[in-house]
Amino acid sequence: MILSRRPDIERFLTKPDPAIRCVLLYGRDGGVVRERANQLAAKVTKRPDDPFDVALLTDGDLDSDGARLEGELSAQSLMGGRRLVRLRLSADKYDKSVAEALTTHASGALNPDAFFLVEAGELTARGSALRKAAEAAPAAAAIPCYEDEAGDVARMVREALARDQVGLDADALTTFVARLPRERGVARQEIERLALFLGPGSGTTASTQDLEPFLGVEPEASLSDAAADAFGGRLAEAQAALRRAAAEGEGGPGAVRAMGMHLARLRRVLTLAKRGAGLQEAAKASGVFWKNEREFLRQARAWTLEDLDRLQPEILAADRACKQAGSPDQLLSERLALTIAGRARRLGL
Repeated sequence: MILSRRPDIERFLTKPDPAIRCVLLYGRDGGVVRERANQLAAKVTKRPDDPFDVALLTDGDLDSDGARLEGELSAQSLMGGRRLVRLRLSADKYDKSVAEALTTHASGALNPDAFFLVEAGELTARGSALRKAAEAAPAAAAIPCYEDEAGDVARMVREALARDQVGLDADALTTFVARLPRERGVARQEIERLALFLGPGSGTTASTQDLEPFLGVEPEASLSDAAADAFGGRLAEAQAALRRAAAEGEGGPGAVRAMGMHLARLRRVLTLAKRGAGLQEAAKASGVFWKNEREFLRQARAWTLEDLDRLQPEILAADRACKQAGSPDQLLSERLALTIAGRARRLGL
């Protein structure tokens, strides 16, 4: 079966279906795959690091012994608990053989009490025999691991910082999330580093200005500034910033999110202004960083709520397209920046 909806995935990881013998976790973000695999392993066995209950295999083990996988799936637990066989694949050369082992084990032909957990990279629906096997077998589950949404990342940041009794205000959280690497494992390291910067146990709630020494990122290379360049009609600068960010590991989905966040902030400022607030007052209330205020106000005087409403569906469409397997996400983000910059130029920016 396939588990693709986030609530279904979280429910399964919290309480795995006892009828499921095999789970395939796959996706571009290896950090999400690894984290979910660790969460599931802890539910399957009380001792996920115990070599008597758990067999941890990699491609290298299959290279040296082609029968190793089926042998581990047939073996009984030496300590009497449920046996866990965990396989981490870094290449697709064993896609077909692992698919066959998964189908055989899901049928109950090997040790029916053993749990088979496979971690893999991105697998296409048509090209991967392993993914097809996991989706087809009644006693197996295929779980895709997509990049985290901005809201998921923000929640992860809040929860992690709260454990160290520190935090960020709303605008600082938005800024920090926009600058985080998209790979979850690296993102968690950055969050831990931030907690140390703020002082564990200090009770500090940091503002955007407080974060400036910590971020230490060249402004022109950040996705948030690339978004600002696009909305300011500076296409060449926006594309250059997007390409620098891509070289540093920031993919198209993050770039599209940054442009969506910039639109949301413009909309908030214009909405406050429509209710009677001055533009500068509205910008401060919306958390516009003081160094960016002049440029932001220039944009707010040119864009209208109607212009932003017409642009919103294109940002949402680009966001969905970037998340499809095999999509040219960098090209899609640059095309969106071109669209935004073109409209900005027509507005006089």
